[in-house]
Amino acid sequence: MSALHPAFVLFVTACVATAARGILRQITLLAGTLATLWTVWELDATASLSWALPNYTLHVLRVDALSHVFGLIFSLIACIGVLYALHVRRGGEHAATLVYAGGGLGVVFAGDWITLFVFWELMAVASLFVVWFGGTAQSQAAGYRYLLVHIFGGSLLFCGILIHLLHGGEITLAALTRSETPDAAFWLILLGVVINAAVPPLHAWLTDAYPEAAVTGSVFLSAFTTKTAVYVLIRLFPGAEVLLWAGVIMTLYGVVYAILENDIRRLLAYHIVSQVGYMVAAVGMGTALALNGSGAHAFCHILYKALLFMGAGAVIQATGKRKLSDLGGLSRAMPVVFGLYMVAALSISGVPLFNGFTSKSMIVSAAAEAHLPLPELLLTLAGVGTFLSVGLKLPYFTFMGDDRGLSPQRLPLNMLLAMGAGAFLCVWLGLFPQALYERLPFAAEYHPFTVDHVVSSLQLLTGTGLAFWWLLDRFHRETTLTLDTDWFYRRPLQAVFAHLIALARQAGTVLEAARASVLQALLPYARNPYLVPDRLTGVPLHLPPIDDDALPDGDRLVYDENRYRLPIGATVMWIVVFLAGLALVVFVAA
Repeated sequence: MSALHPAFVLFVTACVATAARGILRQITLLAGTLATLWTVWELDATASLSWALPNYTLHVLRVDALSHVFGLIFSLIACIGVLYALHVRRGGEHAATLVYAGGGLGVVFAGDWITLFVFWELMAVASLFVVWFGGTAQSQAAGYRYLLVHIFGGSLLFCGILIHLLHGGEITLAALTRSETPDAAFWLILLGVVINAAVPPLHAWLTDAYPEAAVTGSVFLSAFTTKTAVYVLIRLFPGAEVLLWAGVIMTLYGVVYAILENDIRRLLAYHIVSQVGYMVAAVGMGTALALNGSGAHAFCHILYKALLFMGAGAVIQATGKRKLSDLGGLSRAMPVVFGLYMVAALSISGVPLFNGFTSKSMIVSAAAEAHLPLPELLLTLAGVGTFLSVGLKLPYFTFMGDDRGLSPQRLPLNMLLAMGAGAFLCVWLGLFPQALYERLPFAAEYHPFTVDHVVSSLQLLTGTGLAFWWLLDRFHRETTLTLDTDWFYRRPLQAVFAHLIALARQAGTVLEAARASVLQALLPYARNPYLVPDRLTGVPLHLPPIDDDALPDGDRLVYDENRYRLPIGATVMWIVVFLAGLALVVFVAA
C-alpha cells in the first residue's frame, strides 16, 4: 500500500516555516512535527513507497518493527526539539533542524542502498548547518572539521555500496553478517557507519562540534546522527564481534573524558560516546535480547540525552556561562530546570523507575546471558562513571556548590514545557517499560524489576554517591584542556594546510609572472599578425600599398583589419548553408 513518507512532511514543514513569520511560523512548526509523528504512528508493515528506475527499484519507504520504533522516537524528539526552539526567530535554523530530522527518518525507513545513502548524506549536510548556526568563530571552525570527517565517512560508505552492487549484491538492505567471509564492501560500509556512530578513535568530531552549536540545535544533534548509525548497525551488522569490543571501549572512553571535562555540553557530548557504546556492544553480541536492548536503549537515550542538553542549554541561555568553573549555586534561581535536569541525570545513571534503567540493564543482562563476563563487568563499571560525572559532578558544580553570584535571565516558557515533556516520558517509560518492549523487533522476554537488578543497581549507585561526597574536596572546578584524537587533524593538518596554501601562493606568483611575460611577448603579434612570417623566416613581408600613393618600406607591414576582414556576405552565406543543412537533416530524420 502506497503511503506518505514522514520525512517529506518535515521537508514541507521546513519550507513553509522558512517563509512564514511570527506566530504563523510557530504554528507551522508544531503542526508539521505533530503531523509527522501521527504519520509515523499510522504506518504499518503494508505501507510502502517505491520509485522505479531503469536498472533498480528504490524502496524509499519500508516499514517493519525495527524501522517503526526508530521512526517513532525520531518524530517524537522532533516535536520536543521544535517546542524547545519555538522562540528562535531564525527561519534557517528551523529549516536545518527539520531537514536534519527528515534525513534521519529517511535513513530508518530506507529499503535500499541508494535511498539510504542519499538520506545519510542529506543528514550530514543539514547537521553541518545546525552546527554553524552556533554563530561563533568556534562553531564555524568546528563545522569545517565536522564536514571533513563526514565527507571521509560518506566516501567510505559510498565506495562500499558500489563494491557491494558491482559484485552482484542485492539493492535491498539486508544483514551483511550473513556472509561467511567479510569482503571489502563489508569493511568499507562498516567503517563508514562507525564514523557516524562516533566509535573511538573516530569520535572526536562529535565532542568537537556538538558543544559549539546553538543551545537549541544541540538538542537535535544529540538525537539523530549517532542513533541512525546504531539503527544501520542493527540492520546490517548484527553479531559482528568487532562491534562488541568497540562498544565496550566506547563506554569506558566516554566516561573517563567526561569526568575530566569542564565544559558542560562537552561533558554531555562525551557521554553520547559512552552511551552509544552500550548500543554498539549489544549489536556485537547479536542475540535477540541484546538487539532489543540496543534499540530500547537508543529510544530511551534520545529522550534523556535531549533532556540533559535542554537543561545545559537552559543554563547557558540564562547565564551565558558554559564552564563548571564559572557556574554554581543556581538551584535557588532555577529550581525547575534543576529538577528536570535531575530526572535526566537519574535516567542516564540507570536509577530504577527511570527509563535508562529499563534499557541499560537489558544490555548488561544480555551480556550475562551470552556468557560474556568481562564485557558485563566493564559495562557495569561504565555505569558507575556515568553517575559520577552526569548525576553528581555536573549538577553539584552547576546548581549547588559555591554561589558565583550569577543572575539568570528568565527563560522562555516553551523551553520549560519541552523539558517537562521529556522528563515525563523518561519517568513514564521507567514505570511502564512494557509500552516500549512490546514494540521491539525481536522475540525476547525481559523483566527489569527483579530483586537482583534493582538491588545491584542501588548498591553501585549508593557506593558511587558516598565516594563522591567523601572525595568532594578533591573535585575542583578548574579550567581544563583535554587532548583527544581530534588533535591529529586540528594541529598537524592545520600546519599541513598552511604549508600547502603557502606553496599554492608561491606557484600562483610564478604563474602570474609567466602569464605576464607571455602576454607581453604576444601583444605585438596580436596587433599585427603579419609580423609572424617576418619573425619566423627573417624575410620582410611586402604588402601592396593601402592606397595609390607609394608608402615607405617601413610602413608596408602595417595591418589594416578592415582591409583583410572577410566580407559580411561570406558570413551570411555560411549561416544560410548551415541552416539549410540542419533543415535537411531534420527532414530526413522525420
